[in-house]
Amino acid sequence: MITISRESPLAPDLALLHARHRDAMHADTPPESIHMLPAGALAVPGISFFVMREGGAALGMGALKRIDAQHAEIKSMHILHEARGRGLARQMLAHLLAEAKAAGFARLSLETGAQPSFAAARALYARAGFAECGPFEGYRPDPMSSFMTRAL
Repeated sequence: MITISRESPLAPDLALLHARHRDAMHADTPPESIHMLPAGALAVPGISFFVMREGGAALGMGALKRIDAQHAEIKSMHILHEARGRGLARQMLAHLLAEAKAAGFARLSLETGAQPSFAAARALYARAGFAECGPFEGYRPDPMSSFMTRAL
């Protein structure tokens, strides 16, 4: 059974998940274009962090970062490679959308890679109603970044 719950990003059993996410971001993105947050930066007020588990094992994560009272950003969404192909990313995204709506946000945005290795992520977000947009909340134009947003 798959569960998704709010947890601390600093839990010791999440080290593999954070390491895999970091490694994936660094695989084909120059350091100056990486916008992921390390575990400690996800453990601050204004960020809600969620963990997807199966049988107690962490398979995925995702976070919502408050930009303002109406706008939030998806951060650090990642599903372990060996758990992919089961619709888990779609399930995590649906959970984040529901949490953002429940928190009263009217808009949800994200930054993801523009490289071919991020094509599946961009397609997932597009199927969920996200559309390309310009940089938001502190981001600058970057050929390695794709910015997307949707109303809730």
